[in-house]
Formats: sequence, C-alpha cells, structure tokens
Amino acid sequence: MPDLDTFRPSQGTLPSRDAVPARYRWDLSAICRDWDDWSDAYRDLQSKIEAFAALRGTLALGVDHLLAAFRAMDAMGGLSYRVWYFASLHYDQDQRDNAIDAKRQEVQILFARQQQAGSWFNPELLAIPIETVREWIDANAELAVYRFAIESLFHEQEHVLDERGERLMSFAGRFNSVPHDSYAALTTADAKFPSITLEGGEQVTLSYGQYRVLLETNRRQEDRATAYRAFHRTYADNQNTYAALYNGVLQRDWFHARARGYETTLDAALHGNNIPTTVVENLIAGTRQGMEPLRRYHRLRRRVLGVETYRLFDVSLPLLEQDVRYPYDEVGGRIVDSVALLGEAYQQQVRQAFDKGWIDVFENVGKRSGAYSAPVYGAHPYMLLNYNETLDAVFTLAHEMGHSMHTLLSHQTQPFVYAGYTIFVAEVPSTLSEALFLDLMLERARSREERVTLLQHAIDSIASTFYTQVLFADFELQAHRLVEQDHPVTAEVLNTLYATLLREYYGDVLDEEEVSRVTWARIPHFFSTPYYVYQYATCFASTAKIMQGLRAADPGARSARVDEYLSLLRAGGSDYPMHLLARAGVDLSQPDTVLAVAAELDVLVGRLEVELGD
Repeated sequence: MPDLDTFRPSQGTLPSRDAVPARYRWDLSAICRDWDDWSDAYRDLQSKIEAFAALRGTLALGVDHLLAAFRAMDAMGGLSYRVWYFASLHYDQDQRDNAIDAKRQEVQILFARQQQAGSWFNPELLAIPIETVREWIDANAELAVYRFAIESLFHEQEHVLDERGERLMSFAGRFNSVPHDSYAALTTADAKFPSITLEGGEQVTLSYGQYRVLLETNRRQEDRATAYRAFHRTYADNQNTYAALYNGVLQRDWFHARARGYETTLDAALHGNNIPTTVVENLIAGTRQGMEPLRRYHRLRRRVLGVETYRLFDVSLPLLEQDVRYPYDEVGGRIVDSVALLGEAYQQQVRQAFDKGWIDVFENVGKRSGAYSAPVYGAHPYMLLNYNETLDAVFTLAHEMGHSMHTLLSHQTQPFVYAGYTIFVAEVPSTLSEALFLDLMLERARSREERVTLLQHAIDSIASTFYTQVLFADFELQAHRLVEQDHPVTAEVLNTLYATLLREYYGDVLDEEEVSRVTWARIPHFFSTPYYVYQYATCFASTAKIMQGLRAADPGARSARVDEYLSLLRAGGSDYPMHLLARAGVDLSQPDTVLAVAAELDVLVGRLEVELGD
C-alpha cells in the first residue's frame, strides 16, 4: 500500500504550503517551541545586549573580566542564532508574509543595536598590550580557549578604529542589508513570474524552479529560447533598478574598505582570513588560460545536439534524450550509501537529517528560491530545497547535506567562538559530498546512457562550480574596481562588462544572445555576499585534491585521509582557513591547482567523447 504522505511536485503549477505533507516540511521547533518561546528569547537577547554594554571599561582589570566579556558574547551569539533563524526560516517558507517579515526586520534592528552595544570591545581589547594578554592566556586555561580569536583580532589591529569610529561604523550596520533585502523583495516577493505557451500549447508559469526544469528537460530549442528570454525579460525590464541596487553594494563595500584603511575592497574582504589577494588574482588568470577543455566540451555538445545555433539556454540540456525522474523518497538511501567511506557515525547523522525534520523539500507558492543549509547553533542544521526530481536537484541535495554535516561536526566539536567556519572552507564539504555521490552513481551505472548522463553531470559540475564561478568573481572584482577608480556604474556599464566576459571566457563557442548581457542581475550572491563566489572555485580545487587521497588504493593511506578530512570539518573556524586546508593536504598557493582542474575536465570530456562515439 503506498504511503499516503508521498508527494510528487506537479509540472507547471505550485502548491500552497499546506498542500505539501508535513514530512516534507522542516520542523522548526528545535529552534523555538513557538512564537511565544521566540518572544522570550528575543527579550532575553535584549537583556544580554544591555548587560554586555555595561562591561565597557572593565577589560584591562584582568583575566577574569576579559573572560567574562568573551563568555557574554558567546551567550549573545548562541541566542542570536535562535532568534534570527526562527524568524528567517519562517519567512523563507512564504516571503509574501509581511507579519513574519516584520519580525525578521525586528531582529535585524536588534542586531544593529547589538553591534552598537559591543562597538567598544575591540578597541578596548586592542588597547591592552598583546604581551599582557598573552600572559593572561598562558596563565588561564579557560581564557586560552579564545587564543586564536584574540590573536586574529590583533592581526586586524591596524584596521580597527577607535571606540568613536567603531560606534559610528556600528550605526552603518542598519544599512548593510538594504541592497540585498531590496533585491530579494524585487526578485521574489514582488516578482510576477511570466507565463509562456510552449510549442505544444502547454502553458507554464516560469518560477525559477519551473524555468530550470524546462531548460533541463525540454528538447525543443524554440521552447527553451522562449523560456530563457521571458524569464530574463523580467530582469531586463528592471535593469536600471538592479544596477542601482548593485551600485549600492559596491559603494557600501568601498565605504567600509576606506573607513578601515584598506587599499581595495578585495583587501578588505580577504584580510580577516589572512588570505593573500593573489589567490583570487591567480585563480582568475589561471582559469582564463585553462578554458580550452570547457570550450571543447561545448563544441561537442553543439555537434551532438545538432543545433545550428548554440546559446546559454542550450548548455543545460542532457545530451541524450531521457525522461528520468528522481523521486525524493528514493534518493535519501543513495545519499547515505555514498558517504560510507566516511564511517558509520557520519552515515547515521546523514540518516537523521532525512528522518528528523531537517529538510524543507518542495517548492510552494511564495517560498524562497534556490537552496541552502542554515547553521542553526543550539539546534541542528536546516536545509531549504526546491526539489524538482531532476538530477541537478539530487546533487543539490548532496551538496547541501555536505554543508549540514560540516555544521553539525563543527558545532559538536568546537566551543561557540569557533563553531562557525569561513566561506573559504565552506564549499569543500559540499562539493566533496557531490563527488562522493557521483562516484557511487557511476559505480552503479549499468548502461551507456547512465554513464553519459553522469559524465555530463560531472563536467557540468566543473563548469558551474569552477568556471562559471570564476567568471562571476571576475565580474564582481572588475565591478568593485570601477567604484574604486571613481567610474560610474550604470546598467549599460554592467551589461557591457558581463557581455565582454562571456566572449572572453567562451570565445566563439557560444552564439551571442542579447538578453544574456543582463543575466548578472539574477545572481543573488552579488547582492548578498560579495567576494563569495570565487571560493566555490578554490573549494572545488581543494576538493579535487582531497578526493585523490580518499580514492587511494592503499587502505591505510585512505583511512588517514578520511581522518584528516573529518578533522577539517570538526575544526570549524579554529584557525585561518588556508592553515586548516594545509592540514588536510591542500596548498592553494600553488598555481598548478587551477591547471589540475582543467586537466581533470579534459579527461572527463575525453571519456564522454568515447561513450558518444564522437
């Protein structure tokens, strides 16, 4: 007898949230029992903020006072996770809900007050000689927990302002999220998704999820072109607004960089994690030199698809015609099997994620697009998906599971101060989770069609996680430099920049499409987390290096690499990211890392050519 709660997403329409069975919706009660509990936590955080402000002027009195201040910050931080994510995750379930949005904004306002109330801490600690602080650390084991946090703060000392300056910067915190919040409102809450009529007469409303399904499954090029142009016409029609919002991001970043004495916005973004700017610059230069394997793949696609023109709406279509769906209820077991190499304890925690209400699975009306893993300290990770039964959706699930396991192991192992991890490391476990799942699927493949599909996915993963992200990083680096050099930033300037990059990266492989010039406007990371996307590429390269060890033939060597990898996950943010990766056998200062990714892609394209008989 079938499970009465089994649910399959329909094509072309979105269900209301209530129509999705509870087993496919996350259970947020692990964060707060209900809104009354949330209100209590909110008031508790308010009290802790006020109490922390009262500690001002005490740090130099001795080790006990410094330790008390750190513990007070930990208490505020742990509570902040609960207060923020209970409201934020509720909002992402249905971004049309103004009442929930108001609560989310209340938290943002409270966080700005928290920043203001704590603006004295860094200048006051930095006023104490580092030698004195080190003596306190050496003499007190409890304070020694905070050694790296203290040392890293002194590392940034030249960019920390005096108390008055830090207080002024804290006031600016209220404005930091305005460009992204406005972008989200324009793109999701206020968006009117276009409807199109396909060649066969079917009408489709182009939510992002439905749009992706169409590009990945519809074999009529005319339908893909119609969907691509209609979907991006929304961005083109609002391009001046998007450009104004992005200019706000650029100006904000340049303001913060100059206010703190950095030479560039890139310096400001990387200095805190002790990452040389040459990592980004060499990544871009090396990727530009290593584009030929990707161009070779797209030339192969053009021949196999037999299309006269080849544009961006053709790059996601499977090379072989197929109608394979991956029902969510059949995927979980495969995800669990794929991580067997990492041990039974790791596997059991992955099973728990599927069984205990950690995942919000299907798209519904008003739900935020995309996917993420929310690192809710004091509860457990929560994953938002918009699962549509495509192979891409399956690997997205594996990707977010990697993030969630990183969060889980870090939170279980580290004290609060180091429970969070940097973006620079964050995409290693997510892409490695995908790599493990790919290995499992290739191992179980029983036909040429399966091998072609999986090889294509592996290649597309390199294209999207590495090459496309470097192109994005190139775009935002050049966009930030426009502001740094006092150049105007308009829609036409950004469109021209993006179109130029598409030509420089892909050469003559892609035929130009006018609306592609404005597709920078649909990249949420540009508006929310600048200088984030390059780390997808560096993490992908790191994953490739770690996977070499995990695939080692010698069991002893393989076991050692597993231990190193799990230690990386458990390390959280307890050291600078390049140091943590070095302990896992990865050295991102070496330029051959980028060339190794290009070489791996070249091998995969060669295998695909053999399977296709090309």
